[in-house]
Order: sequence, then structure tokens, then C-alpha cells
Amino acid sequence: MDKKNLSFLIGGLLAMAIALGIGRFSYTPILPLMQQKFDFPETIAGYLASANYAGYLIGAILTGLFSMKGRTVPILRISLIIGVATTCLMSFTTSYTLWAILRFLSGVCSAIVFVLASSIVLGKLREIGRTNWSGFFYMGPGCGIFLTGISIPFFYHNWGWKGAWIGLGGLSLLLLIVIFLTFKERPVFLHNKKGDEAHQSTAPPRKWLPFLIVANGCEGLGYIVTGTFIVSIAQKTPSFHFDPSVIWTVVGITAIPSCLLWSACSKRWGFIKSLILAMFIQAVGVSIPVWSSSSFSLFASAAIFGATFMGITSLGATLLGQMVPKNNSRIMGYFTAAYAVGQMIGPTLAGVLSEATNNYNTSLLGAAAIVFIGSMLLISGLKYENKKGLTTKSHRLFKS
Repeated sequence: MDKKNLSFLIGGLLAMAIALGIGRFSYTPILPLMQQKFDFPETIAGYLASANYAGYLIGAILTGLFSMKGRTVPILRISLIIGVATTCLMSFTTSYTLWAILRFLSGVCSAIVFVLASSIVLGKLREIGRTNWSGFFYMGPGCGIFLTGISIPFFYHNWGWKGAWIGLGGLSLLLLIVIFLTFKERPVFLHNKKGDEAHQSTAPPRKWLPFLIVANGCEGLGYIVTGTFIVSIAQKTPSFHFDPSVIWTVVGITAIPSCLLWSACSKRWGFIKSLILAMFIQAVGVSIPVWSSSSFSLFASAAIFGATFMGITSLGATLLGQMVPKNNSRIMGYFTAAYAVGQMIGPTLAGVLSEATNNYNTSLLGAAAIVFIGSMLLISGLKYENKKGLTTKSHRLFKS
């Protein structure tokens, strides 16, 4: 990979780190710090999280409804700037309503960045027949999560919860400067027709898209309960004797290499088999705190969550890109919207249930069940991968 292509991928990675790892998921480790300061209930915490995910839904719908051909990079840059601003502004108010508005705007920007950056980067990788590099691009959210996990304790201990939001905004601004220097409108990629044909030949038909999209919605509904409340669960577990933010650092550490690992799995077993396996493993990991409240169990749940949630997104988005290889930002928007609907509903339901039952067990079991159901929906796609596998073997025998 030459330097120009590498710098382009790094720019895309950093865009995902700002929009998702920091802008979208920083709320999870800061939430218990804000609750400690203002003592607001789980219901309010769920509403604030859902406001962000409602914005994510609107952003996904907007990218699906409107063609952004020729304007993708400028719109992506504007969305990143607004996203960084909403992160900083969280520290300038104590109003639940204003927090909800800021989280909503942050969600809109996160979705637009995810859809446009995915469409641009995956499209360019397909041109050179290197979609296996998509795992590198999707490391971005994990890098952002790791950055929040290690930096928030420092910001909080020195400047309180306000300092945490401002500090993350400052870090995002530094990354944004690098993005403006590396993420260009016309990156240099050599076209590789052979690569295009190879990838198109291994993709399921477009008629199977509804199964993939609905399964992605189940993933959005299921994963987000852990994604929103895992640090709060650790903080409220008497047997957990560590700084709760360590849990989020574990999520980031395991998320960083996860997309590369699942990309390798997809190359060996196929995308659909890998998706089913990843979602099944995630369902098990989400339910672990229900059966055991030990520190080891919470760390294991966090590690499994980190190792699967972005891997699932990477596998799904890359598979969709192969099924719809050209001008797919609209379909990617619908795909992201299904995910957003699920994750908008999840925190609100979890907040209400946890307040009513005084624990997170019901929410976690429900989330695990939804993810498992999503994995089962994908089984219908195995016949396409099996057919492709038989075709490939026959082709090799014929050649020999």
C-alpha cells in the first residue's frame, strides 16, 4: 500500500474515531460521572442516550433520501466539525433538554459520517480488490473508545465532568486537523477490474438484502444496552473494586483489532457464517453479568462486547457493499437506519426496565435474545455461501 492510499485510510479511520468512538460512545463512560454529580435516574439516562440514537436514525435517513454524489467529502467534513462542537458544548449546560438536543445533533452527524465514510472508503477498496482492508478502516471506533477510556479519568480527576467533555472535544479537534490533511476528495487508487469481479461473484443476490437489514436492526437494539450501561453496571456492582472506566478501556482494546480478525474470518468462512458466529458470541457476552457479578465476569463481558460489536458492523457493511457495489450510499443509509431504530429503542426500554426492577438483568437478557434472533435470521443466507463454495471447488477441479 503506497503512502497516499495509506494516508487516505488513516483519515477514514480517524473520522470514524471522532464520530463514533468519541462523539457517539463517550456518553457511556461519562454517564456515571454525570449521574454522580446530578443524581438523575436511569430513565433520564436512557432518554439522553435515545436522543443521540434518534439523531443517528435521522442522519441515516437523510443520507438514504438525498443523493450526495460529488459532495460527500465536504458534507463529511461539516458533519465532523458539528460533531466536535456538540461534544464540547455538553459541558456548558446542566439542562436535560439542552443535553438531549446536543446528543441528538451528535447522533445526526455520527450517522452521516458513518454512511459517507463507509461508502467512500469501501468503494475505493473495491476498486483495487482489497475489501479485506476494510477491517483497518473499521478500527476507528475502537481507537476512539480506547482513547476515551484512558483520557476521561485524567480529565475528570483534574477538571470534573465538564473537563471530560471539553478534553474529548480538544482531542477530537486535533484528530480533525489530521483528517483535513489526509482525507481528500480524489484519493489515488488504481482501478482493478479483476478485484471487482471477484468480489461481485461471492456476494448473495440483492433479494437477500431485507434479511441482512433486519438482522442489523436486531443488532442495533441488542448491543446498545451493553454499549450504554456497561460502565454504570460496573459502578453499581459491589464486588467490582476497580475504576469503572477501566471497563470501557477494555471495550476499546478488544474493539481495535476485532474488525481485522473478523475480516480474516470472513475470508476463511464467508461473511454470513462469520456474522452468525459473531452475533451468537455477542449474545452470550451480553448475558454474562446476569449469571455472575464478579469482576472477572464484567471484564469478560466487556471484552466480548468490544471484540464483536464493531466486527459485526464491519462484516455487515462490507457484505452490503459487495451486494450493491456501486452508488450504494442510499442503501447504506437504509442499512444504518435499521440499526439506528434498534439502538434508539434499546436505551429507553433498558432505562425504564432497570428502574422498575432495580437491576439490569431483564434488560440484558432481552438484549441477548434480540441479538440471537438476529443471528438466526441470517441462516437463510448460508445457502448462497454454500453454493459459492461448491462453485469455487468445481472451478478448481476443472482447472486442475
